[in-house]
Amino acid sequence: MSGALPLTPTPDGLVLTVRVTPKSAKEALEAVRIESDGRPVLTVRLTAPPVEGAANAALVAFLAKHWRIPKRSIRLLSGETARVKRLAIEADAALARRITEEIGALAP
Repeated sequence: MSGALPLTPTPDGLVLTVRVTPKSAKEALEAVRIESDGRPVLTVRLTAPPVEGAANAALVAFLAKHWRIPKRSIRLLSGETARVKRLAIEADAALARRITEEIGALAP
């Protein structure tokens, strides 16, 4: 694990910053990249279009399925209409560690 990660630990789990690419050919966690303002983001590709909240719902569903957690454990904090979003993820210590390690492996 190297570089800055787009994660912030909280008492209830993690806050994750993602950059969504909608209307992609496949859904995937892609990589951690540094935005022009210097903040790290996890890039996520989604097949859903960016209309009427479809991409937001698809993002929550994709991450919940990927990490095998209930969708209710992931909440959109900010970025409802933007590509860069902040998500609150309810996670115990073991899940938070697993997510952190996976995202760390995607960091440059």
